[in-house]
Amino acid sequence: MLIKKEKFGELNGQVVDAYTLKTEQLEMTCINYGCIITELLAPDANGQFENVVLGFDTIEEYVEHSPYFGAVIGRISGRIKHASFELDGVTYPLVKNDGDNHLHGGTKGFDKVIWDVETFDSENKIVFTYTSPDMEEGFPGELKTTVSYTLVGDKLEISYEATTTKRTLVNLTNHTYFNLTGDLKRDILNHELKMKSSKFLELGEDLLPTGQQVDVEGTSFDFRSGRKIIDGTQTNDPQNILAGKGYDHPFMLDENSQQEIELTDEESGRKLVIETTEPCVVLYAGNMMDDSFAIRGVESQKHLGLCLETQGPPDAIHHPEFPQTTLDEGEVYQSKTTYQFTTK
Repeated sequence: MLIKKEKFGELNGQVVDAYTLKTEQLEMTCINYGCIITELLAPDANGQFENVVLGFDTIEEYVEHSPYFGAVIGRISGRIKHASFELDGVTYPLVKNDGDNHLHGGTKGFDKVIWDVETFDSENKIVFTYTSPDMEEGFPGELKTTVSYTLVGDKLEISYEATTTKRTLVNLTNHTYFNLTGDLKRDILNHELKMKSSKFLELGEDLLPTGQQVDVEGTSFDFRSGRKIIDGTQTNDPQNILAGKGYDHPFMLDENSQQEIELTDEESGRKLVIETTEPCVVLYAGNMMDDSFAIRGVESQKHLGLCLETQGPPDAIHHPEFPQTTLDEGEVYQSKTTYQFTTK
């Protein structure tokens, strides 16, 4: 049930509100700025509820410091090469906010807008809506987007829908940084990750997919039987070194909605099981985080959290061999990812 709505802060004269939903097994707080999940409380093996995501207590910190903590990313997640793409013979230049490339929807992506909100007490659900104008950040078509967060027992369900007035690109995800130790007691290097993925996408120097799908067999990218995140920091694999001695890679999923992603912290006993309708997940192990700010009293540092961004492959528009992220007028974009928090 919705147990609380309160003012979180103000941004450019607009009020930002925080909403808290709760079941017996989970408690989540989110804000209508970027649909950001600010806190997610889950029990450890002893029943102790602690926060398992990275976030801030003020809107000012999100504006000044946040590397997309907890936010919905859109219209497009990941990078687009040379910040442009072609659809139906028309070239669309985009905002360059990552060197020569476009990243996570631009300088004012979906993570930086204030969304409209509906709450549904009986369904333990909150629904965010935002209409992105035609050509916002360079993307064609007016895009009407709905993002729903629902708590059901020990699960958080995130559902996305979008429609457009003109053929465009859509690839939405949630950029929550998880740390299952609880209240940031330790980094995530000893978290064990298991994924049903036999191929990952090779990255070039610009961290964009080259188009090559690499077999994970015999590499530090083989999570099929489970491995610790620290493995990616201790290998000489050029792909790990390229990503800042860790992971920032898209993995193609072999299965959907079949407990395809499992993340475990042995010491706390917490386990996160992710199921998605998306073909791909980007594993980012926080390799680029620095110590220039604090997160609720804990100094930010490399590998303090990791992201599991379920989505279509990044830069798919430039790789016809990938599952595509185009949306036509009259079509409905739909995506769903479920996060289940259990204990071992």
